[in-house]
Amino acid sequence: MALSPPSGTGGGTVAAAGTPARARWLARLALVCALGALVALVAAFGHSGLVIVVAGLAGVVLGAMGTWWMLSRRGWLRLGGGLLMVAAPLAVLVTFARAGLWPTALTALALWLAGLVCAGTALREVRRPHGMRAAPAPNPRKPVLIMNPKSGGGKVGRFGLVERAEALGARVVLLDPTAVTDVAALARRAVADGADLLGVAGGDGTQAKVAEVAAEHDLPFVVVSAGTRNHFARDLGLDRDDPVRCLDALTDGEELRVDLGVVGGHVFVNTASFGVYAEVVQRPEYRGAQARTALDAMPDLLLGYAGNALDAVTDSRRLEDQQALLISNNPYATPEPMAAGGRRPRLDSGLLGLVAIRVNSAAQAAEVALRGAGAAGLHSLTSARIVVESDAARIPVAVDGEALTVSTPVVCSVRPGVLRVRVPRLRPGPPTAYPPVDWHEILTLALGRP
Repeated sequence: MALSPPSGTGGGTVAAAGTPARARWLARLALVCALGALVALVAAFGHSGLVIVVAGLAGVVLGAMGTWWMLSRRGWLRLGGGLLMVAAPLAVLVTFARAGLWPTALTALALWLAGLVCAGTALREVRRPHGMRAAPAPNPRKPVLIMNPKSGGGKVGRFGLVERAEALGARVVLLDPTAVTDVAALARRAVADGADLLGVAGGDGTQAKVAEVAAEHDLPFVVVSAGTRNHFARDLGLDRDDPVRCLDALTDGEELRVDLGVVGGHVFVNTASFGVYAEVVQRPEYRGAQARTALDAMPDLLLGYAGNALDAVTDSRRLEDQQALLISNNPYATPEPMAAGGRRPRLDSGLLGLVAIRVNSAAQAAEVALRGAGAAGLHSLTSARIVVESDAARIPVAVDGEALTVSTPVVCSVRPGVLRVRVPRLRPGPPTAYPPVDWHEILTLALGRP
């Protein structure tokens, strides 16, 4: 696994002064692959190529429509939607098999995927994403780590994190999994007792609470990837699979200055979600039966019979009557967060990311499936400040996965560079996401234009 150098470089994603030769050739190869896919469809079997394209698009559209009906309806319509969601892609496979189109379909798909990879790599070459700037920092003398033994399915015990941290000179506060604990109060007590570093081995919700205290006192903060998904740790460039490596920050570390998000007075390190998801997680039965609770709630929420209509006001735009809003501490790498695995290339841009969605019909669901960020019902924006408005006096919000209720209007903001995160000097580094492919830009690169 590649490790980051002792210190990062500053700056954001910038274009190169000239067009690197490698990027030009990758762009040309991307165009060749894309044209090759088209030629394979049109020339190999004549009209069969059109059958492949039409069948594939029909499968995507019908699958998306079936998914919409399964989520937004009950009874026989839900059953029919579920069957369509499964049957549509199966029908495409059967069509290809019966018509003997597998060689053509696989060749075209392989060429198209190769073209996308080459195009994404070419764009990444010229945009040159730089890492967050890291600065040398002295080792702490009285570090305190708060650990949740239940987090991540018991990673604290499985990796022996308590013993390893204590061997490195840290005092460990182990949470009682049977009791509700105010971790922010624990962190403040540790500061009062002379702690010169705070850290957390736990989920992102716990990370946010202790990070707020660390920022208040301008103390360094250590993230140990002992949660389930560890999104914050990943975007900091830490090892998500081996939390023991995160402890290296105590003895061989450097500091990053990163932002914190704030929603209605609550700090978050990853996301604050309004609308459908927030409404579902508020339900008391959600923790015991997540899938069933979500399916029971979805029809009323998606069709507007329950929940609250939301408006989002950014620095430059107003979005009205949205069903779901996802506000992130720094923008995601692509307009569709899940397409890049929810990656944020930087945590120090001083901006919030906003993904807003409104889908009211099967046709709109199909448009989102086909066009992604180009669909009319999906918006992706950035802003230093976002205000969420609603007719309701209080609305639910999921802050780093935790269910809360806040008063409207809800002001979401970012606190630039307030958190000093201490990370191991040698670490994997954040995963690099491919930028969205713009074929006009690829053509420009291929022609050698700046």
